[in-house]
Amino acid sequence: MAADIMKNVTTKNPGNTSGRIHTRRLVLIAMVTAITCILAPFSIPIPISPVPISLTNLVLLISIYVLGWKDATISFLVYLLLGAFGLPVFSGFSGGLGKIAGPTGGYLVGFIFMTIIAGIFVERFKDRHILIIAGMVLATVVTYVFGTAWLAYQMELPFAGALSIGVLPYLPGDMAKILLAVLTGPLLRSRLQNLTN
Repeated sequence: MAADIMKNVTTKNPGNTSGRIHTRRLVLIAMVTAITCILAPFSIPIPISPVPISLTNLVLLISIYVLGWKDATISFLVYLLLGAFGLPVFSGFSGGLGKIAGPTGGYLVGFIFMTIIAGIFVERFKDRHILIIAGMVLATVVTYVFGTAWLAYQMELPFAGALSIGVLPYLPGDMAKILLAVLTGPLLRSRLQNLTN
């Protein structure tokens, strides 16, 4: 299934007909997917919540600058498929459908929408950092909604209770990740463009 997604990248790209551009896109998507698989499993569990602190959202926000929102979404979907098939690429070096169906699965689904929403803001507003930060905050809120709703359902908690253990402890860290992505993303994109031109 992951192979089918990658194949579609090469066949459904009418704006880029050059084989060189197709190859470059595939290489970049594969590279970012590999980086996600390497960094996302590293996590810090906290005692008050089943949701660990992870680098997944930081990698996704930076990937938007490197790939654009469409290819960043494809990269994350490939990552999800790899994890669903059992590769230990989710937080805590876990994998399998059980992880997606478990208490933190809503955040994994929410990350899809994070990539799309934040990516549209990055591409629409270019270097207008305040608007990009606002878009990333909105994208994070949407992720929180998915994650909290699923966490509440899985743990039989009221939404406010799930919010207190699944969102509130992470707000400072997630804001720092947003700022880091806005600072480093454009630099990585610029350097990558210089290398490939």
